[in-house]
Amino acid sequence: MKPASPFAPGPLALAGLIVLAALTRLLPHPPNFSPVEAIALFGGAYFASRAWALVVPLVGMFVSDMVLGVVNGGTYFEYFTHASFWLVYACIALSTLLGFNLRGRVTGARVLGYSLAGSVLFFLVTNFGTWATGTMYPHNAQGLMAAYVAGIPFFQWTVLGTLFYSAVLFGGFALLRRNVPALRAQTV
Repeated sequence: MKPASPFAPGPLALAGLIVLAALTRLLPHPPNFSPVEAIALFGGAYFASRAWALVVPLVGMFVSDMVLGVVNGGTYFEYFTHASFWLVYACIALSTLLGFNLRGRVTGARVLGYSLAGSVLFFLVTNFGTWATGTMYPHNAQGLMAAYVAGIPFFQWTVLGTLFYSAVLFGGFALLRRNVPALRAQTV
């Protein structure tokens, strides 16, 4: 079956939900309490086109990063030159690939499990990147362990944010699907 046009109601609804969720990063929130992993899993689970599943969450995050750059000024724009920027975006792409495993099999338990897996992936990759590319920690086993230990307080917020936004996105879309026939297909 050929994927729907990106301008069909289903893909537009998915893209709208993802961009809206990404823009919630502009609201005050605890560090790392964000929709990053949830939008990736959601896109992977529901976009019929694998390309759109990868592109839309990345674009949604980039739009929110640009707005944050404008709102927060030059210091935020420095983020775009750091390796951490690329690692976060790599995590989004990898979590989208995780979301492909949810296609046609979305249940509360599966979304919970994949949300936790995405959060762990994000924690492992971004803290490793901080250690590997930065100067905060010595480049040895003790430095790597120190980087992971320092990331633990942020990890709790990553998990809570991913769970919250996954519940909102997957639950909200389930409600929408009940009322909008064009969204009832397994993927749109």
